[in-house]
Amino acid sequence: MDRREAVKYISILLGGTMVGANAILTGCKSDDKKMQFSEDDIRFLDEVAETILPTTSTPGAKAAQVGLFMTVMVNDSYEEKDQKVFHEGIDKLNKASKDAYNKNFISASPQQRLELLVKLDAEQKDYTKNKKPEDDNHYFRMMKELTLLGYFTSEIGLTQARRYVPVPGRYEGCIPYKKGDKAFA
Repeated sequence: MDRREAVKYISILLGGTMVGANAILTGCKSDDKKMQFSEDDIRFLDEVAETILPTTSTPGAKAAQVGLFMTVMVNDSYEEKDQKVFHEGIDKLNKASKDAYNKNFISASPQQRLELLVKLDAEQKDYTKNKKPEDDNHYFRMMKELTLLGYFTSEIGLTQARRYVPVPGRYEGCIPYKKGDKAFA
């Protein structure tokens, strides 16, 4: 199973609540112009992801290349308006850091980054709770969702951050069926 297929199944399990889930589930690809991400954008997103899921006894989000994952998902799965919100969110997050600490996000200390993201997370929760269906999604919610999705569908996230069991239990291909039994018991 490749990563894209795993993401599809995880989205189904989450009930399609993730931003961009419609495109993932339907496999729609539009011919719209995609907004390009620079190498600096990928490094920035890696730092945001690393602040959300830092390296501890297991590798963090940066080691799983979550920044690159985010750019692929935004370009391949998000509608054009959500792509725009996400791109503008990079600038908004940097501006919030400059307003709070007089430095861009990457230059801020790890503690300052964490404080800023905690504040943005509270802001996005309030925004999402009161959002109307026609309102845009909050950029930080998208970044956070993609961080978690990218990390926990990566090899590092699956094998080092979680308990990895390649084949749980055993396969028994021939089990007698009695009338009335459930098909998948």
